[in-house]
Amino acid sequence: MEGVVRERGVAQRAKHRCRSCGAALDFVVVDLGAQPLANSYLSAEDLERPEVHYPLCVRLCTSCFLVQVPAVVPADAIFSDYAYFSSYSVSWLDAARRYVEMAAARFALGPQSLVVEVASNDGYLLRWFRDRGVPVLGIEPARNVAAHAEAAGIPTLVRFLGAEVGQAVVDGAVQPTTPAVAGRVGRAADLVVANNVLAHVPDLADFTAGLRALLAPRGVLTIEVPHLLRLLEEVQFDTIYHEHFSYYSLHAASRALAARGLVVFDVEELPTHGGSLRLFCRRADAPADPRLEDTERVGALLEQERRAGLLDFETYWQFGERVRGVKLSLLRFLVDARGRGETVVGYGAPAKGNTLLNYCGVGPDLIELTVDLSPHKQGKFLPGSRIPVFAPERIAERRPEWVLVLPWNLEDEIVRQMAAVREWGGRFVVPIPEVREV
Repeated sequence: MEGVVRERGVAQRAKHRCRSCGAALDFVVVDLGAQPLANSYLSAEDLERPEVHYPLCVRLCTSCFLVQVPAVVPADAIFSDYAYFSSYSVSWLDAARRYVEMAAARFALGPQSLVVEVASNDGYLLRWFRDRGVPVLGIEPARNVAAHAEAAGIPTLVRFLGAEVGQAVVDGAVQPTTPAVAGRVGRAADLVVANNVLAHVPDLADFTAGLRALLAPRGVLTIEVPHLLRLLEEVQFDTIYHEHFSYYSLHAASRALAARGLVVFDVEELPTHGGSLRLFCRRADAPADPRLEDTERVGALLEQERRAGLLDFETYWQFGERVRGVKLSLLRFLVDARGRGETVVGYGAPAKGNTLLNYCGVGPDLIELTVDLSPHKQGKFLPGSRIPVFAPERIAERRPEWVLVLPWNLEDEIVRQMAAVREWGGRFVVPIPEVREV
């Protein structure tokens, strides 16, 4: 490995350690420069002040193959007050409903069960369980988001999960912030849901220990996480930002979970977030249960990842080159459109869009404005690029020639919502994995 790094000219003294296995992180996959926090949207008053930028450098552990960003920003600085609300995506709500139908049937969940969701956001998923009569508890560190869940009737603990908090929930020792929570602590969970949170965890050992602590002996843990294979194949580098500390293959995830007493017994590939994995996990000491038996899908996907090169260093070098190619093609498109006198506006204000725009050095001179359904982002400005965010109706008022779809994973949903754009000859374009007209 040292020879490969030295030959590529990026050898350096490793000062960071892998959060899964502790090995030195001396392999740089791609350096996206210094960027602001992707969800730190700006008010008009903020425009008069400087923004803090942090290094965003992606590294590969050459021991366990976990791709990761060193934790240069404390987690509580990112998640204690959060701008993302899951309930504003129609497709995401539908995915949550279908998940609940599957889990309730497969694991026989009912009024006698307890479902705990970690990083439960505004309660968008747990409400489907609640409506089926299944007791629920959310654990959510962002106080502003948890307040929306509580208002919707979802009992929520405002905590970061770790081993101590997980055990306290099971022991009934945690102090609930509202009376509604009190009846949801003091027992282990039959189902623990951890959707799109494992990537957000800087202290992987403590978090996974918390997951295990929450889980009943025959309980099931499901984890949804963007699949590293899709990120690499489709050049989804815009999903890399400071709050996404790690990027998982099944190889890396299985190893990290096994180190903390959890076994992946089944896996599904999902279309969400550009391609995700749903891992079904049991405790390593779980008693025999036909619902928890290993499936052939785990071994098959591990072999697929190996064949795709996820255990080969060259794959990661090539990814870095492709990222730089996307930057050049997007800038070429925007500059050419500006030269023709055409207007480009954005649709969406997702965190991934902020990584893309800041890495490419794009501002209001090339993208005049963007729009978003979330009222929490309207009237704000994108961090770094400082592009203003409006309600979707602004596009009809402006009648641009081009609409750049920043949340490209919701391309179909957005094009349907904004079909009127075509009435004045407007066109849609997506930037990932290459600039492409829809």
